Amino acid sequence: MLFFFAIFAGNGYIEGKELENFFQELEKARKGSGMMSKSDNFGEKMKEFMQKYDKNADGKIEMAELAQILPTEENFLLCFRQHVGSSTEFMEAWRKYDTDRSGYIEANELKGFLSDLLKKANRPYDEPKLQEYTQTILRMFDLNGDGKLGLSEMSRLLPVQENFLLKFQGMKLTSEEFNAIFAFYDKDGSGYIDENELDALLKDLYEKNKKEMNIQQLTSYRKSVMSLAEAGKLYRKDLEIVLCSEPPM
Repeated sequence: MLFFFAIFAGNGYIEGKELENFFQELEKARKGSGMMSKSDNFGEKMKEFMQKYDKNADGKIEMAELAQILPTEENFLLCFRQHVGSSTEFMEAWRKYDTDRSGYIEANELKGFLSDLLKKANRPYDEPKLQEYTQTILRMFDLNGDGKLGLSEMSRLLPVQENFLLKFQGMKLTSEEFNAIFAFYDKDGSGYIDENELDALLKDLYEKNKKEMNIQQLTSYRKSVMSLAEAGKLYRKDLEIVLCSEPPM
């Protein structure tokens, strides 16, 4: 199972050669468990597989589509989506479980996050199983092996179309760049900006990187980022987690 999730580490979906490799591994797993296919022809089996699981017929398999393939008992993704279905809800959950506002969910915070998740999904669990789930999530998404998960790592649980953080790939700011742009919009030096100032900041960021963003996308991105705000105030530390390569220390 860990191989299946490892190949999603980049953009949240697989296609082309990655998809072929995934299907080969899936066939090995099925044969190992005694599951038999109607056909022995690889091409025919893959075509049948795509017709069944590639619901939007884009030639890619997203994590949402993968959720239909993996065993339900081991499928953390299904459980996650019963609780968090959009990027806005995800950011609200992030704020709840990143209790020390470090920009990470550490092992003890992740455990609480999963515990609440399982309760909302009405899935029974005991302490050893919860610990196993926690360690599995860390192995799946803790790419640098530091025992904790950053916002970008956890966001890979979202469907591609919901993961607005993917839209900032290739345009992350250094600390110096972030400080300069934040100071420009935080003109009174209060340490926070409001949603109108965030609108302007996001527009500038996209124009600077020669990327297009329509009004619907802007509204969606603003709403997601503002989920980190307190009483309409988006503080420097919270925005830095989203826009910088590394979370603030």
